[in-house]
Order: sequence, then C-alpha cells, then structure tokens
Amino acid sequence: MGGQSRVYLGDSSPPLYSGSARRSLFLRVGAAFFAGFVICLAVVARYASNVNQSCVPFSAFAALLPTDVGTPEWHQYPPAKPTNAFPSAFPSNVGYPGSTQAGAEPGVAATAPAYPLHSNVAHLVPPTRFSQDNTKVTTKDFNIFRSWGGLSPWYSIPRGKFGVDSSPEAPDTCNITGVHLLHRHGARYPGGYSSTSGPSGFASKLNRNAENVTVTGPLSFLKDWTYKLGSEGLTPFGRSQLFDLGVSMRMRYGFLLKNFSETNTLPVFRTESQTRMLDSAHNFALGFFGYPLEGQYQQEITIEAKGFNNTLAPFRSCANSDNPNRAFRGVSRANAWIEVYLRDTVPRLQQYLDGFDLGVQDIYAMQTLCAFETVALGYSKFCELFTEKEWEGFDYSYDINYWYNVAWGSPLGRAEGIGYVQELVSRLTQTPIETHNTSTNATLHNAVTFPLGNSLYVDATHETVVLNVLTALNLSSFAAMGQLPTDHIPKRRTFRSTELAPFATNVQFQLLSCSTEPDPQIRVIVNDGVVPLANLNGCQHHPDGMCSIHAFVDAQKENIRSTDWNFVCNANWTIPDGWETTTGYPV
Repeated sequence: MGGQSRVYLGDSSPPLYSGSARRSLFLRVGAAFFAGFVICLAVVARYASNVNQSCVPFSAFAALLPTDVGTPEWHQYPPAKPTNAFPSAFPSNVGYPGSTQAGAEPGVAATAPAYPLHSNVAHLVPPTRFSQDNTKVTTKDFNIFRSWGGLSPWYSIPRGKFGVDSSPEAPDTCNITGVHLLHRHGARYPGGYSSTSGPSGFASKLNRNAENVTVTGPLSFLKDWTYKLGSEGLTPFGRSQLFDLGVSMRMRYGFLLKNFSETNTLPVFRTESQTRMLDSAHNFALGFFGYPLEGQYQQEITIEAKGFNNTLAPFRSCANSDNPNRAFRGVSRANAWIEVYLRDTVPRLQQYLDGFDLGVQDIYAMQTLCAFETVALGYSKFCELFTEKEWEGFDYSYDINYWYNVAWGSPLGRAEGIGYVQELVSRLTQTPIETHNTSTNATLHNAVTFPLGNSLYVDATHETVVLNVLTALNLSSFAAMGQLPTDHIPKRRTFRSTELAPFATNVQFQLLSCSTEPDPQIRVIVNDGVVPLANLNGCQHHPDGMCSIHAFVDAQKENIRSTDWNFVCNANWTIPDGWETTTGYPV
C-alpha cells in the first residue's frame, strides 16, 4: 500500500530521491542503524538476564525513512517487551497511606439549585477558519463539534429543546430515589483500515495516485499528510469522555451509594466484550469510583458476538439486521443526500488538486476525516475545507442514516430495543422476566448478575442501541416530524443524531418520590434534556416531564406485548415499494 510513491506532492516539486538526497538519506540511515546497534549492545550488557527481544534497530531505521503521502502511520504503545520493566522495583502500594476520612456523598441532582451542564469540549481544537461560499457566511454561534452527527462529542441539550421546559435537577417537591443510566462508548477510531472506502479508502486512493498528484491552496497540507487513525478502539479523548461522565454522575447521584452501604452490597454495572465498550466501562468506573476499583463495584461483561443474546448488542442476535432487504435502508438514502449537498463542493475543491479525480464520496470521506482526526489527534486541517452549510449537510447525513437504519424509520428499530425495555421494566417492578423471547439472555438473569431492587444501574452500549431503545420506548416526540427527506434539510426536524447519539451519549431514567404526587415518578433525560412522556398511555402532560412509574410500566408492557421479536428478526418478510414507518416496526 505504502512505499511505492516516489514523487513529492506539490506544484512542481522535484523527486524525493535526488542524488544529494540519496547520499543524505544513506548517511542518516547508516547512522541510525549504527546508533541503534550500539544502544542494543548497551541494553544487553546491563539487562542481559531480562532481554528476550531482537537487537535489530528496526524502529530507528523505519523512523528515518520517508513516509509516502496517505500511507498509514501507526504508533504501537506500549512496547510488547520493554527492556526496563521491573515490576518488583515499582510496587503499587508501599504502605504509609496517611490518615483519611471519606466525606458525605455528593448529590448535585438532588440538592443544588442548578444543574452542572456539559457544554465545553476539552482537549479538542476547532478550526480557526471555515471555507465560505457565496450564499452563507459562518455565524458566530456555529459549533463544528455539534455538526458531526454520531461522531459529535456529547453535550448538554438546552433546556426545553425536547419540549419540556425543565432541567435535570430534582423538582422542588421531589427526592431522587434511583437512576438507571444507559450510555454509549466514548470517541473511537473508525472501522478497520480499508483500501476502498471511508477515511482510510481516501488515504489509500491518494497514496496510489501520489506520483501524479499536485495540490495547491487549501489542500497544500496533503503534500505530507499521512493516515494516523487506528481502528475501532477508544481514542485518548474518548477515554476522557467516559472518565468525565463517571465523575459527573458521581457528583450528581453519589448519594445513592448509601443504599448499597446499608444493604452491604455492591453495584453491578454492565458492558460488552468489545474493546471500546470494556474500556469505556472501566474509564467510567474510574471516574465514578476512583482508583483502585477493587471492592467498589462489580463489572459484568456480556459477550458481543453472533450466537449470544445480548440486549446491549441486539443486532448480533437479530438475523434480519444482516439482510439488506430489511435493514440498511439508511445507507442508500444518506448517499442520495450526500450527492445533493456535496454536488457543488466537488468542483470547488477539485481546482486545488490535479492528478486525482474527486468524487462526492471522497469529499464525504474528507469531512469524516475531520471528525475522526479531531477526536483522535485533537485537531484536523480537513475541518477548515468546508462551509457551515456543508457541515450542516454532513450532520443531516447521519440523521438520515440512523433514522432509517436503527430508529423510528427502521422496520427493525423497535424490536432490537425491546429487550432492554423488558429489562428496564423488570428492574422497575423488581420482577424477573418470565419469558425470554427477545434479545434478553436468560442465563445472565439471576440474582447475582442481574440484581433487582438496586437504586443505581449503569449499562454501556452502542449509539445504535440507544436509538433502538428510545424507539422501543415509544418516545414519539422525536418522530413527530415524520420521514426525513433526501433532497433538503427540514427546518424544524425533531430527530437529530448529534443530540441523541453522539459519542458518550447518555440516557438517565430518573426515579423520584414527590410530595405533590401520590405515586412514585419517572423521568427520561437524554443528554441532560428532559423528554416528554405525555404520548404514553396513562402518562399526563407534566411541566417537569414526569410520569407515574406505574403508568410508565403499563405503557412499556403494552409495547413489549405488541412487539414480535421472532417475526421482526427471523421471518421472511419484505418491504413493499414506497412503504414507510415512524414506529420502528415492519409491515
């Protein structure tokens, strides 16, 4: 893939390997090899009994070779067998801890007159400028971090945005008695490296054409650009997101831990076996509990793979989720929209690039690179290539994709989320699930791994599953606008993936006891935005978005009864031409 190009990207740049360059390169590589060999001998002399790795100074050699444009540039850390690792010399505990005394648990959500909102994005640097077209100039309040759909970092939704003029702190007459938290993993790297599609596909295409390409103007940075993104795992910023989310939830709901002290038990948090899921859960726990984690909680790790039922990854056990005739309608519709909003962008950027014919998917990959590079590396030059209008188009492309693939516009959305709804009802009623006929896993539903009666639950999952669950709960206010068109952006759309499914998105099911209400109450809070529940049968309009737990449970039991998992996920049905849904259910 890399290593074939021999031409420096530029207007009229000379070949990389001129005579003087060859001599310089030979001297540098030779010096590096000799220095690496000497260093390796020194290491052997000092740590002869501990060295098990090769003394060929390959890393020093490779580091000085020229890197071709667009080639992957990956840095593996930590080293597999570090030569100076002596664990016995660095014990984790040497005693003498000093005197400490724990203070009272915080409870901002229950005691403070205002709520600590999450509005800033630490560690990330926005572009200093945006490209401007002739129709729209970038506005002062434009926030690029909120224009990446599912690749956006989560932020607190403004009060009233979802239709309830209330904020997440407990209403004056209420006490918080419990919370069930469902959250997404933090910012990650894109999918596996591909030579044909996506961000890595763009890099590979650029690399293959490197000998013929020249770049100017705003694309000049591509002269020495390399592909630095890993695959699937959490980025450093993604780790910080979950750590910060853990700290935030401890500050808001830490007082609920008193219930565990009184019953002499530990909380059970759930996540999945996928690396980014497990890492997210651990970073959340570090933020919530602090180091060390031992003895503070129990982490259940469910298996995310085909053949295993898992409500946090229901797509693995729903056979029709792999059937393009019944799922993935969002891909083709999103592509139709991409063709619309990037139509004029292609010639605008093509004028700065010769020897490489750009298509709309290449431009879209460049926008995607902006988001992924920013959450992985902290900054990306790709971001400033596009206008505010083009970023609005990018954001909307994610809305279309999610809407038709996994949410209210998908024939699978409701069924794939119904297993988690069953578990939520089981926890709210403290009643075991009688019939496991969806994505629930009967083996794990026991008093140890699925305890009932706790005041705090935390589950980590994917953004697609969060949307599945919101769909299955019949929170139809997000679907009020109806289908998402592919030829324009609706002015008042109620479904926005950057608000519902960003990195580290979180849903709080907040339980309350109120002096002004005869029954225990529940609220659904998505990224600090209170969601209306009045559309649920038995739930009345309430200024704080509350509903009786009994009415909420009855409404969800009806959703469970009317959702046929086996039909949706296993039956051989087809979607008629022109058929649409806003309930997440098939014909």
